[in-house]
Amino acid sequence: MRGYQREETSRFIAFRSHWGFEAEFCNPGEGHEKGGVEGEVGYFRRNHWVPVPQARDLAELNEQLLAACCADQQRVIAGRAESIGAAMQAEQEHLLSSPEEGFDLAEVSFPLVDSAGCVKVRTNFYSVPVKAGTRVQAKVYSAYVEVWQESACVARHERCYGRQQQVLDLEHYLEVLEKKPGALAGSKPLEQWRKAGRWPTSYDRFWEELRRRHGRQAGTRQMIVLLKLGPQQGWEKLQEAVETAVSLSCWDVAAVEYLVAAAQQERPTSEALEVGWLGRYERPLPVMNEYDQLLGVEVGR
Repeated sequence: MRGYQREETSRFIAFRSHWGFEAEFCNPGEGHEKGGVEGEVGYFRRNHWVPVPQARDLAELNEQLLAACCADQQRVIAGRAESIGAAMQAEQEHLLSSPEEGFDLAEVSFPLVDSAGCVKVRTNFYSVPVKAGTRVQAKVYSAYVEVWQESACVARHERCYGRQQQVLDLEHYLEVLEKKPGALAGSKPLEQWRKAGRWPTSYDRFWEELRRRHGRQAGTRQMIVLLKLGPQQGWEKLQEAVETAVSLSCWDVAAVEYLVAAAQQERPTSEALEVGWLGRYERPLPVMNEYDQLLGVEVGR
């Protein structure tokens, strides 16, 4: 770290070799040696980061920053005759073409899946839907961690910066919980889902009614079968279907499955027809609520 000399890591050498640039370093703590860069960073921060931007997630924040960069292309730096965008256009004619493939910045390791269905990445444990004893590939990025097996991403978690923490996804344990439904209520994956806001109150209402009608074990098992629709059909669609079923006081898993499937079907719009004299045969719709009595305990006995 003395002077302009650095000991480059193999990963950094691979990075600059991939993008085709030569590394030049400054003296430590001497920001004035790259005053142009520091000045532009300060300008961007003052004009686009004050006040602190508000964003729903990292993707939306990046979209805001990209829009700010595009807007800056119309700016003319003092002492220059053309805008930043025009100068960039002229400069691009003298640059090398970019590689067709990007460079993966992940830190890669190959952990084993333990008996709890987790892999240890750095100092934390992340759940995976993979059989215990399997060796997988873990990729650590700045904001998230990915686990790959057989060229497929099987798990993706938000990166935890604590130590000795468990990051568990309930989706990864549905197969096991279906065999042991009694473990769902007090499970740590469910607790983490509740804290993360991924378990809406409509799920609890539906689950409570299933247990009342079918018993604790059978009702919980049906709830797990319902949750398995999430990875297949999408969690947002499942939540909408469950909320619709709750609003209709419909406590049947098959009905929710129908609502999820019906939301994906495109039906042609029908025009109302004048029934005319056929209206004399109109009768009120039957009420089926009394059939619920057949589910009573006294009838079952």
